[in-house]
Amino acid sequence: MMPQKMSRRVVTDRLEWVEKMLAELRALPLDSREEFFADKRNTWTAESCLRRALEALLDLGRHVLAKGFAVGVSEYKEIAQGLREYGVLDESDASLMRVLAGYRNRMVHFYHEVGAEELYEICSTQLGDVGQLAYVLKTWLANHPEFLDDML
Repeated sequence: MMPQKMSRRVVTDRLEWVEKMLAELRALPLDSREEFFADKRNTWTAESCLRRALEALLDLGRHVLAKGFAVGVSEYKEIAQGLREYGVLDESDASLMRVLAGYRNRMVHFYHEVGAEELYEICSTQLGDVGQLAYVLKTWLANHPEFLDDML
């Protein structure tokens, strides 16, 4: 496998998806536990949007590795390590991405263990972590336009 240019369309789509999901989460009544739990649909929205935001973020990281550096990964947690090895993420951001990848895996494979209280706590206190990593990836891509292909 040889490095290729990354698709600007894929990069933009994944970043926009992360932002869309974060906006949906921020629209929930996260400043009031009582208001959040007054409508059980808030929990389902929180779960779905958080999982989708994490998946879009990790899919973007996988795209960066696969196209830009010709590195394939089979596990979401490997994405963070690869991005650190190629200088896309520093150790702190890579560590955070590993944690988020682990949480995404937990949401998918151990969904029955992820409760409403936990989702509320994460969404009301830690959404900035997802936004931070999206910003770091977006900034790295903006600083390395030679990796991007404008072709559709």
